[in-house]
Amino acid sequence: MRSIRNISIAINPRPFLRLSGLNNAPSRICTRHVHSSIAKAAVAHPINVRGPPPKPPAPSAEFLERIERRKKQSELIQQGNVPESRQGSSTSKPLKRRFWKDVHVRETADGYEVLLDSRPVRTPTKKILTIPPSKPHLAHAIALEWDLLVSAQQALRQHLIPLTSLTARAQDIAAEDAAGQNTIRAHIVKSAMRYLDTDTLLSWAPAKNIHDPVIPDGVAGDHGYGVKGESLRDLQIRTARPIIDFLTAKVWPGIEIKPALEEDSIMPTPQNPLTKEVIRGWIYGLPAFELAGLERGILASKSLLVAARFVIEWSEEFRHLQPEGRRVFGIEKAAEASTLEVTWQTDQWGEVEDTHDVDKEDVRRQLGSVVLLVSGEQR
Repeated sequence: MRSIRNISIAINPRPFLRLSGLNNAPSRICTRHVHSSIAKAAVAHPINVRGPPPKPPAPSAEFLERIERRKKQSELIQQGNVPESRQGSSTSKPLKRRFWKDVHVRETADGYEVLLDSRPVRTPTKKILTIPPSKPHLAHAIALEWDLLVSAQQALRQHLIPLTSLTARAQDIAAEDAAGQNTIRAHIVKSAMRYLDTDTLLSWAPAKNIHDPVIPDGVAGDHGYGVKGESLRDLQIRTARPIIDFLTAKVWPGIEIKPALEEDSIMPTPQNPLTKEVIRGWIYGLPAFELAGLERGILASKSLLVAARFVIEWSEEFRHLQPEGRRVFGIEKAAEASTLEVTWQTDQWGEVEDTHDVDKEDVRRQLGSVVLLVSGEQR
């Protein structure tokens, strides 16, 4: 192949000066090369491969058959018409469609029972699931869970029957209390106290952080947070203060709750022994349904203080601490207090699809189950 001649291209500004009327411009004007790289001729290698290019890899027939089989099984489950055995699979077990047609609630002397036709829903310990008489809304919510199932196998998945699992947990605690045992109760207390020293509500951001700009000119995020010049730490303190004041004034009077992190520290500061002892005793003395609700609230919010404040706001056992006629601390406030830092970061950098948005709704779903569990009607 013939070599390419290296041609230097330059821009001469004189024609532009003439057009602009600057005829008195100096005759010597510097020029600038567009590029100064060394030109190299391309080396053409001979084609030594004979025949057409190979075909792209095709998916295996077994994979396609498996996909089609799963689609067909899903359609059959939705229609409620599942065959006795799966076609094309000799090792898999047959699918079982739901054996009940109707789900309804029956009131008994001990409370409410959820019936699948004539069979009562039972706990994992084979006991009949009994809902207290003051909680008819909980019984109907559990009945709706079972009415939405399309196969018996779905009843083995706890995420599809969260209220059933939560109520069974509370019933197991009550059964142990009646038998004079405290295995489940002691385990819940021990697990809950682990959250206190590193509570989400008390883990405040450093006072000075070069990577965390303040909110400018009162511009808040998508969730309406922030005022002019407010840092993340200021927002966390402003959110936590009413919750802490309520708990230390009405629930645990006389104790001091300290922030988990100092202004410029990354090591958590433990609470006073007296504070831990008072809170541990309060948790240990909770009724069965409130204790199960507190456990679910802690797991959802990662905060013992937020869960305690939330249970007190909605429990029928703490009506004397609730404001009359209105609710102050609802699902939205509890979720915002427990996910404040995540919301702050996503307001600045954006959400990760199928992660932050799913977690946001899941926290509210779990807190909603706590409301149904602990609230009740006056009788």
